[in-house]
Amino acid sequence: MAGGSLAYRVARPVVLLAGLLVFAVRVGAVWADEAPSAVEAADRGGAGETVALHVQATLIDQLGLAFHSPYRGQNSLDPATRGRETADLTVYGGVRPWAGGEIWINAEVDQGFGLSNTLGLAGFPSGEAYKVGHSYPYAMIQRWFLRQTLDLGGQRQTLEQDQNQLAGGQAANRLVLTVGKISVVDIFDTNSFAHDPRGDFFNWTIIDAGTFDYAANSWGYSYGGALEAYWGAWTGRAGVYAMSRQPNGESLDASFRKFQSLLELERRFSVAGQPGSVKLTGFLTRAPMSVFAEALRQGQLRNSTPNLLGALRYQSHSGVSLNLQQTLTQSLGVFARIGLDDGHQQSYEFADVDRTASVGATLAGDIWGRPHDKFGIASVVNGISKPFQTYLQAGGLGILIGDGRLPHPGVEAISETYYSLGLTKAVMVSFDYQFVENPAYNRDRGPVSILGLRLHLGL
Repeated sequence: MAGGSLAYRVARPVVLLAGLLVFAVRVGAVWADEAPSAVEAADRGGAGETVALHVQATLIDQLGLAFHSPYRGQNSLDPATRGRETADLTVYGGVRPWAGGEIWINAEVDQGFGLSNTLGLAGFPSGEAYKVGHSYPYAMIQRWFLRQTLDLGGQRQTLEQDQNQLAGGQAANRLVLTVGKISVVDIFDTNSFAHDPRGDFFNWTIIDAGTFDYAANSWGYSYGGALEAYWGAWTGRAGVYAMSRQPNGESLDASFRKFQSLLELERRFSVAGQPGSVKLTGFLTRAPMSVFAEALRQGQLRNSTPNLLGALRYQSHSGVSLNLQQTLTQSLGVFARIGLDDGHQQSYEFADVDRTASVGATLAGDIWGRPHDKFGIASVVNGISKPFQTYLQAGGLGILIGDGRLPHPGVEAISETYYSLGLTKAVMVSFDYQFVENPAYNRDRGPVSILGLRLHLGL
């Protein structure tokens, strides 16, 4: 969907999805008018909300401005001024079939492409751009899962109704089991200030740790299960999820021969009376994948460009990340992430990043009289291992990057800032700017400026 005016690119998906959106909003409004207050029911000792219906729609339009590029490769970011858009509509349906149980199904309509068909940057600039794109809307069931909560005592907590969350109450100490099809990052590496491309930052490696090569198909979802244990100020999480049949593929390996195991430990605390938390997340992937040195060796033997798919061997790939968030005032929050993986194997699912560090802050607009507005600013620095650099210099391709050569490697440094204008509590218009130095770790190309516009509705 390259080319065309900005107005055309915005209008086309809006028109295509308008009918579905109007229908979903009308259903949601009727439901909200007729449904009893689940929070009030829970406060009176009831089970809370038993059935829920929510809807969201998001349109993101991005414009990459022209930049210096003496050469380019198969997976390079287009150096000309180009625009792309993505649009999606999600309907969330949930039911409580028994005490502590929730069943959710998320039906979604997607359309559009990321810049350069979601290629060219390790820290890709839109978390709403999947690794598959279509010119016209298509529908999929992206999530279906069962969540079972077992209360273990402690102070009662109130849950407000939300997407994939029934209103009601829960105990501070509890076990939570989630099984089905879900995104791994719905549960692991979450952060209140940088985790949702529909509501906060856009960039992949700001909303998640760039080294977190989590199990996912091309849309970011996987089959599996996770168990969470909440006790006092601590939470432990463990999960097992299916990998794609092929690296970065559309279909998942339902046999679980290709799988990922995950562990996360969270500690909650307060500083000057304000809440914060730190999370340590680790993953171990078992699947056929390539070691960069072996791909290079085979390429030299064949006198050809090295190819990761030609050197697959069943082995392990691991990484670890640290995730910090801290509320400073009622309006201001800060966050940071650091991550590292072993750097010898290819990234299987997510992004071409072997080490990462990000930091940022968000500020709510209530201090200037705009309670639904939000401002955010963040920076991330991504890097890759020496074997990966050598592989790219020889002309190899990663999941997202590959300029045909890499004679002058450097770190990929990205800064992002956004302002979300809350027209109502449910409707937001966001303006975003990203500045990228050394795109795809290449000091010969760039820097790159990317402008973004996001329209979001959530009920």
